[in-house]
Amino acid sequence: MDKKVIIIGGGPAGVSAGLYTVRAGIDTTLIVHGDSALDKAENIENYYGFPGGISGAELKERGLEQARALGAEVVYEEVVGLGFEDKLVVKTAAADNNDGLETENEGRKVYKADAIIIAMGSQRKAPDIPGIKEFEGKGVSYCAVCDGFFYRGKTVAVLGSGEYADSEAAELKPLAETVIKLDDIDAIERFSGDAKIEKVEFKDGTTQDIDGLFIAFGTAGPGDLAKKIGIMTDANKLIVNDEMATNVPGIYAAGDCTGGLLQVSKAVCDGAKAATAAIKYLRG
Repeated sequence: MDKKVIIIGGGPAGVSAGLYTVRAGIDTTLIVHGDSALDKAENIENYYGFPGGISGAELKERGLEQARALGAEVVYEEVVGLGFEDKLVVKTAAADNNDGLETENEGRKVYKADAIIIAMGSQRKAPDIPGIKEFEGKGVSYCAVCDGFFYRGKTVAVLGSGEYADSEAAELKPLAETVIKLDDIDAIERFSGDAKIEKVEFKDGTTQDIDGLFIAFGTAGPGDLAKKIGIMTDANKLIVNDEMATNVPGIYAAGDCTGGLLQVSKAVCDGAKAATAAIKYLRG
C-alpha cells in the first residue's frame, strides 16, 4: 500500500467508504470521535437486512468491526484541523505520542494523507436542560423522519425554534396526535420520567405530559473545519459534486455532512461513491 486515505468519521458513510478503499489496496485510517446521531438511535427498522430492527450503537460497532477485519486502522481521536504540507494533513488532539506520528505545538498529532474523506455526520445541538441527555434513545430523538413512525397517535414535543424546528413539526403532524412546540427553552425546568421520557416540567410549576421529544436546534456539521482548508459550504453543509468530491482536490465528503436525507441508507451510498471517486483519483 503506497497511498494513504484518511476517513474522518466512523458512522455508516465513513465505514462504507473504508470498506471500498481498504479492499482497493489503499492504506486506510478511520478517525472516530464522540457519539454520533446513529449512537442515539434506539431502534432502526427501515434499513435493509435487519427485519427485527437493530440499535444504532450496535449497527455502528458492527461496521467498525468489519472495517478492522478487512485491515483498516480505527483510531479514536478528535480532529482539530485540516491543512496542506507536502501532502494533505489531518490534525488531531493527541492522546499520546507513542505511535511514531509527528506532533506539533499544543501536542497535536499530524496525519498525512493522499486523500481525505470527510464523513463526520451532522452534529445536533441541544440545550443544557436536565433530562435531555438522560433520555436520549428513551423518548428523546434528533430526527423526525427517522423516528416519527414510533409516535403514531401519541403526543410529542419539538424543542427549538426557526425553520428547522418548523420542518420537524411538519414531519410529525401527520403521524402524532398532538405536536407541541417548545420554543422558549428558558421556561423549561427539566424533562422527567421513569424508564422513558414522560413530561415537561416548567419553571412556573406547570407540567405537560409527552410521549416523545424531538430536538431541533439546527445542526452543526464540519463546516468550520471545512472552511479552514477552503472547502465550499452552504449553511455548514459541504458542497460536493455527483462523485462526492469537494472543490479541494483529493478531499471528498459523504453522509449527513453533505445534507439531504439524513438516513443510514443514503450515508452508505455516499460513502461508496466517495471512496470509488477517491480510488480513481489516487490511481491517477
